[in-house]
Amino acid sequence: MEDAERRRAHLAQADGSVVNLVAEDTGGEVVGWACHGPYRDGELRTCDAELYAICVHPGHVGRGAGQALLAESVVRCAAAGHSRLLLWVLKENGRARRFYERAGFQADGAEEPFEVDGAVIPEVRYARALPR
Repeated sequence: MEDAERRRAHLAQADGSVVNLVAEDTGGEVVGWACHGPYRDGELRTCDAELYAICVHPGHVGRGAGQALLAESVVRCAAAGHSRLLLWVLKENGRARRFYERAGFQADGAEEPFEVDGAVIPEVRYARALPR
C-alpha cells in the first residue's frame, strides 16, 4: 500500500513537471490516457524522463490510441531535453512488454517489487534513448 500511495502523491504534483495526455476517438470520447514526467529514483530526480502510465479503454485496445500516446510522450520528453525515457512494467505482463519492445524500449536489467495491499508484484524497467 505504501508504494501505491507514494505513486499517487507523485502524480498529483502540480509543479508542471508531470504531463498528462489524453487520446480521443473521432466523436471526442476519451479512450486513453498517458502520464510522464521526471524519473523517480527515490526522492531524487534524475535527467531521465519516466512514462508513469498508459491506460487505454479495453474496447479501443489495438486501435492505435496507446501507440499515439506513447509516441507523443516520446516527442515531448525529447523536446524537454531528456536523453532517455524509462518505464516500469509488470514482469508477467507479456502483452505490455511486447508493446513497449515494438516501440524501441528494451529491458535494462533493473527489477523492483511493487507492493499493493500486501501483495508484492515484480516489475522490470525498460529504457529507450530519445532523439536529440
